[in-house]
Amino acid sequence: MIVHRHLLTLPFLLFAGLTPATESLLLQAAQVKALGIETAQASAPGSIGGQLPARVLVPNEQMRVVAAPVGGMVEMLAVAPGSSVKRGQVVAHLASPQALELQRDALQADSQSALLQQNLKRDEQLFAEGLIAESRLQATRAAAIQAGAQASERRQGLALAGATAGKLGGKLALTAPIDGVVLEQGAQLGQRVETSALIYRIARLSPLWLEIQAPLELAATLREGGPVRIARSEVVGKLIAIGRAVDPASQTVLLRAEIGKGAETLSPGQVIAVDIAGPASTQQRLPAAAITRHQGATLAFIQTAGGDQGSTFEVRPVRIVSQGGDSVTVDGLKPGERVAVKGVSGLKAMLSGVGKE
Repeated sequence: MIVHRHLLTLPFLLFAGLTPATESLLLQAAQVKALGIETAQASAPGSIGGQLPARVLVPNEQMRVVAAPVGGMVEMLAVAPGSSVKRGQVVAHLASPQALELQRDALQADSQSALLQQNLKRDEQLFAEGLIAESRLQATRAAAIQAGAQASERRQGLALAGATAGKLGGKLALTAPIDGVVLEQGAQLGQRVETSALIYRIARLSPLWLEIQAPLELAATLREGGPVRIARSEVVGKLIAIGRAVDPASQTVLLRAEIGKGAETLSPGQVIAVDIAGPASTQQRLPAAAITRHQGATLAFIQTAGGDQGSTFEVRPVRIVSQGGDSVTVDGLKPGERVAVKGVSGLKAMLSGVGKE
């Protein structure tokens, strides 16, 4: 065994953190074979799996539903899926006996409230003239207040149903709550529907979300605000959320990106491919077996030379960024460097021998 040492000792190397080491081990070809040493090339985390699949979604706050406020029959449908609508535009008519009941109850409640208000004014005048007792005035006032509250409640119920106040009859008009595009039609012409039945689902389609399942190693290197590019396109969005939960089956993390400019080229529910670049840094992905610990430091053995006569391995401290399954992402390597992934225990034993000299 031939071991070359340079001026810096290993203790100083370990203290230096991620500063490139000058400690190296020179092995003859026979030693490499005897120790079963094999090397592999470090790869950037962003290269894991190439392009990633993504699903196009509408942000929750940009979706609305047009639902039947009361039970009835669908008399008219003015739009269909794919149609653009404006806020307040009538999109459907509903014929509803329940709406007639609400109109009747509202009219009766308004009439009763008006009558009791008149009684209250009369009793206030009589009490001022000393013709009635105060208890009668208080009873009249309480009845007027109760009738007013009931009338207000009936008017609010009528407004929620979309029915016209002040008269009986007429079709119940359902309107679009926002400017947007009709994504779904939930009822057919002539169909009888129950209260809260879906008539239309409407959405504003800009911006849109992308939900991306990313490998854990890649997700650990990303930051919110980073770019996301749709494959084979110039459309670029940004990361707005990086999930914390890991799918136990696929060991992936859910990423959410937002697409503003260029969202018109996408459709909700569409599955596309996206490119997410890993950070331009010294972070690289390795098999977990390539990493070892020695005297409190985390090390990797980087092959700096190799051939028929032997191989040279540089001992370099690295910092573990993330670990998942059989791979680990570390900081402290250069892209393309070859690292010992088998026979690492033998190299560590040699290193321990060097430290005892």
